[in-house]
Amino acid sequence: MEINQIQRALRERKLDGWLFFDHHRRDPLAYRILGISENVEPSRRWYYFIPAAGEPRKLVHRIESRSLDGLPGSKDIYSSWTDQQGKLHAMLSGCARVAMQYSRNCAIPYVSMVDGGTIELVRSSGTEVVSSADLIQLFEARWTDEQFRMHIEAGKLVDAVRREAFRFVSDRLQGSEPIAEYEVQQFIRKRFSDSGLVTNHGPIIAVNANISDPHYEPTSERTSPIEKGDLLLIDLWAKLAKPDAVYYDVTWTAFCGDPIPDEIQKIFDVVTEARKKASDFVIQRAAARESIAGYEVDDIARGHIQASGFGEFFFHRTGHSIGTDVHGTGANMDNLESHDERQIIANTCFSIEPGIYLPKRGIRSEVNVYVGDGWAKVTGEEQRALVQI
Repeated sequence: MEINQIQRALRERKLDGWLFFDHHRRDPLAYRILGISENVEPSRRWYYFIPAAGEPRKLVHRIESRSLDGLPGSKDIYSSWTDQQGKLHAMLSGCARVAMQYSRNCAIPYVSMVDGGTIELVRSSGTEVVSSADLIQLFEARWTDEQFRMHIEAGKLVDAVRREAFRFVSDRLQGSEPIAEYEVQQFIRKRFSDSGLVTNHGPIIAVNANISDPHYEPTSERTSPIEKGDLLLIDLWAKLAKPDAVYYDVTWTAFCGDPIPDEIQKIFDVVTEARKKASDFVIQRAAARESIAGYEVDDIARGHIQASGFGEFFFHRTGHSIGTDVHGTGANMDNLESHDERQIIANTCFSIEPGIYLPKRGIRSEVNVYVGDGWAKVTGEEQRALVQI
């Protein structure tokens, strides 16, 4: 944590401070941004206030008075609820606007970590609460050079596993051996482990109508066979098994047969063109050093799909932030599920993954885009033609 950098960002945004609050580790963002030890397991509420200028201040419970000792600043101690409220109000005295992990109407749920009652308590001191979403991008969502390097390395490994998975399906079908979605999922999980990769769950392996459930995952009890004439989608994400590693997350689609039906080819062409238009938009804007909001990227991809007559079949955002969690805390490419006005800033990464989901089959195509200082790029392989099995 760099107090000086945080205070500079607060002054630039005309904020009087950033108020962190937690109880029972409900706000993982606070622990990561402040660098609080994993050994701190609070059963009582704590507050940490970084003012736009001056020394940070802590408010902790008497029986957990050392919980924030690893952080700089003065310390005050409370015991009773009246004592807590009075000292919190004193901490915020003279503050007109403070940032908290709050999002109006929960528009950005990744940021909305503070409960409504605590927001009410802060507001009762006469202080306006504004969202810390932009601050979180600065101090949580940006990657280091080493994290970018680990992302590229993970991408090469994940892309290799993806190719192996399609070959695995092809070999089975050519040998007339039965194969099902769950078996392919377990093949990929094994190859991840062998390659030094980890993931939180998944991958998604889906055929035909199962593709039209964007978050479908097979299980040992629920799995469909993969047969000739099927459309097959593989969505896989993983990161290196190293501290602070970040994810790589892509989706590719294959057709198990020859020739490819015209309807499937048309949907694939619309989806991949929408993906390319969106990534090109980001790359061109970044090179021109022009601002880019998350909702604008969604508008580009969604606009192309709507113009092609498939708008009602694209019912999720265009992309999500990527970090140490596969769904990160930076700007999302979203003007559907929310209106994400956050600016895409340098040293952040996100997915672009438009899809069309018809009742009996669907297609999604996903790449990762990293934005640097005056440049942006797709970080791995891009699917330009349907994989033919």
